[in-house]
Amino acid sequence: MRISYAWLRDYLKLDIPADELAEKIERTAVEVDGVIRPSEGLKKVVVGDVLECVPHPDSDHLHICQVDVGEADPIQIVCGAPNVAAGEKVIVALPNSWIGNHTKIKRSKMRGQVSNGMLCALDELGFDEKLVPKEVADGIFILPAEAKPGEPVFSYLGMDDEIIDMSVTPNRGDMLSLNGTAHELGAIYDQTPTMPTVDLHENADELADDELSVTVQADEQAVPMYKMRLIKNVTIKPSPLWLQIRIWNAGMRPINNVVDATNYILMQYGQPLHAFDFDSLTNGQVNVRFAKAGEQLTTLDGEARELSATDLVICSDDRPICLAGTMGGLDSEVTDQTTSIALEGAIFDAVKIRKTAHNHGLHSEASMRYERGIDHSATETALNAAAAMIAELGDGTVTTGIVVGRDEDVQPAVVKISLSRINHVLGTELSLDTVAAIFRRLAFPTTIDGETYTVTIPARRWDIHIPADLIEEVARLYGYDNLPATLPTGQPTIGKLNETQQVIRDSRKLMESAGLTQAISYSLTTEKKAQAFAMQASEVTKLSFPMSSERSALRLNLISGLLDDLAYNNARKEHDVALYEEGRVFFSQPEQVRPKEVEHIAGAITGSMVQTAWDTEATPVDFYQIKGIVAGYLKSLALAAPVSYVASTTHPEMHPGRTADIYVGEALVGFVGEIHPATAKAYKVRTTYVFELDLAALIAQPKEHQQYQPISKFPSITRDVAMLIDDQVTNAAIVNLINDKGGAHLQNVQLFDVYNGKNVPEGKKSLAYTLTYQDQNATLVDDEITKAFDKVLQALTTTFGAEIR
Repeated sequence: MRISYAWLRDYLKLDIPADELAEKIERTAVEVDGVIRPSEGLKKVVVGDVLECVPHPDSDHLHICQVDVGEADPIQIVCGAPNVAAGEKVIVALPNSWIGNHTKIKRSKMRGQVSNGMLCALDELGFDEKLVPKEVADGIFILPAEAKPGEPVFSYLGMDDEIIDMSVTPNRGDMLSLNGTAHELGAIYDQTPTMPTVDLHENADELADDELSVTVQADEQAVPMYKMRLIKNVTIKPSPLWLQIRIWNAGMRPINNVVDATNYILMQYGQPLHAFDFDSLTNGQVNVRFAKAGEQLTTLDGEARELSATDLVICSDDRPICLAGTMGGLDSEVTDQTTSIALEGAIFDAVKIRKTAHNHGLHSEASMRYERGIDHSATETALNAAAAMIAELGDGTVTTGIVVGRDEDVQPAVVKISLSRINHVLGTELSLDTVAAIFRRLAFPTTIDGETYTVTIPARRWDIHIPADLIEEVARLYGYDNLPATLPTGQPTIGKLNETQQVIRDSRKLMESAGLTQAISYSLTTEKKAQAFAMQASEVTKLSFPMSSERSALRLNLISGLLDDLAYNNARKEHDVALYEEGRVFFSQPEQVRPKEVEHIAGAITGSMVQTAWDTEATPVDFYQIKGIVAGYLKSLALAAPVSYVASTTHPEMHPGRTADIYVGEALVGFVGEIHPATAKAYKVRTTYVFELDLAALIAQPKEHQQYQPISKFPSITRDVAMLIDDQVTNAAIVNLINDKGGAHLQNVQLFDVYNGKNVPEGKKSLAYTLTYQDQNATLVDDEITKAFDKVLQALTTTFGAEIR
């Protein structure tokens, strides 16, 4: 919201610097982005009077102009603008002047003719091209006839003004208007603002009801108020310069006297209005309803839009002519041929307007105000003010009466609060009179009974409706800097991480020590990627208003994001990448109001984790390498239950022969393996191994208390065993059996040979293990170890039918 300091002075007696005023607004009300000074950086730009304008002898579009710039003799300037002519007052940039974009103008020659400066268009002075009136968009700007040659041009264009650019928060929609801002500054500086008055003259011979009829079919919540006025015999023409200055300093483009009048009232009252060409209405009929799904409307920007059933539309004889609160229709646009204006002033539901503006990408000045709320008590006043202004600027007449489609009984809110409550919350010792004075400055009528205030809140401050709101108002105007600062009391405690936080932090250290680099991916992804690699059945949580189609659903896994990161690196010739991510995934069930957030940790490795050197070759990562990383990580958690890996084909995105589910006891906690070649192709990555673990489930698992055990002082004894065994028997099963039957002193079982080639029967394989025995307290006796080893051999033969070699 851009506020003109000059315009503010119509309301209040302000003689402080604009920067100081902006700082006060920021400290007390809303954030200020800055103070804009349109003439800043411009130099030697003056009014010129074109005395003579003749065609350039060597050009078909240039003109040679003799221009009076207040000096003894006219100066010659060559200009190519199509609208330059003798007798016009123009903007002249003298030699060695500075204009927009820090451009210096020098004396030069154009096609052999001397040009002592430049005749300027508005955009050449630094105006945004979107703000330049269309009638001068392709030429220079013509100043009013009373402009004096040689004077600085800035006062004639409103460039000597200072504009305060406020970033209005959603709860302070009242400050999206000059009236609301003036009330706020009046309270800050303890002044009573001079509010605008409406001087409306109606034509008693013509009644608006005779020619215009309005019906509202939408419910009362969607359209609480809808009123119209009729202005006849209007002449459409450019607005006077003072109005154009107010419009472009507010950040809008001047169009014509009718549209500019509605925009002026919009900025003044904060009430969106819309002007229809009355002759485009069918028999003067207007009705307000919800759109029918699939209905079409071409808006003022020339785009045909398909409407939805949630859109509010203004219709004439059931034909949509306007998207309510957002943008008018092209068929009812005010043009140069328009002679009668049907002027709309209405209140629309903020949620409905927000959805319409978002769905159609039409975030206008009007929709912004409807979304944040407007003063319901000022709608009719704004409608009357706009009608009077249009009639004055367009030489028209206002017909008698307002045509009411629906009216609203607007009542002020009444809030009670006690002085003790205010002081308790703010930590102050304010007196009864001090708080009463603050309510008086806010222009809130107040009665006092003992220490209780009964405060009547005007409709212009719809954001205040509970006692806490009044406390905030007292704090703002008393001054946040004046509130006492106190430290919290209580017994201090030593801060430390809880178990979950500690495991998460340690997990990162362990992954990085294993050679993986941390990655952070978006929690939002596509619906298809969200469903991939899921560890449990879940519905996808979709966003109602996503940033883009690539960020439309909450993720159910971390691997998809890591694969996107690998693809990004792969596209940039980085083929050896090892990443991990710790974050949350979101599982949702139909009966849940919101998704359940679960901590996961995942990794993805492609290429080699060993760099090539003169004595070392790069080795592509394989299943056992990534399984080793996972096993080492799980071992560090000191889980009480045993960890097991079971071959799995239940993950469609994973390679069916190189994937294993990970169990802790009977609980499934994750999976590890190679992604399916089709998945790798879809993500545009090379052979990649991944894992994902349910970190929340791992943290919840019972843990063993890890205690220090001294290294044994006594020697160990080893025994080797080789056997023929069926191919179907797994290494894990054999190791489990040996550990079970190996006795109390068995410390380690190591597989050191696997063979199933020549001289090994079909369906068999040869495995060889080393068993290590050691006692912590004494030297082992060979006979004792032999007995334990014989039990292992017997168990292998009995259980698996092994042939000991």
